[in-house]
Amino acid sequence: MFKLRYKLDLQFFAHKKGAGSSKNGRDSHSKRLGQKLADGQIAKSGAIIYRQRGTKIHPGLNVKRGKDDTLFATLNGIVKYYKKNGKLTVNVIPISEGGEEKG
Repeated sequence: MFKLRYKLDLQFFAHKKGAGSSKNGRDSHSKRLGQKLADGQIAKSGAIIYRQRGTKIHPGLNVKRGKDDTLFATLNGIVKYYKKNGKLTVNVIPISEGGEEKG
């Protein structure tokens, strides 16, 4: 009479993790490198101006380089970036008590 045909639509899911998936899932924390003070901003003495790996930017007047190549201000002043001999350099121009730049 009538033939009944059933089509089985089975979907199988993984019962094992798969090759390499259990070995994934690690990442290092970001180091938060880069510019901390922009051109024209006021830097207090000891303030970090630029965090870097290597000397991408070189220290100029009133700026020192830490052991991890971080650039920091040695006195209060205004941050100025400029190119010298093809190298990017950062200076801190001192501010007098009246609020204007010195020199």
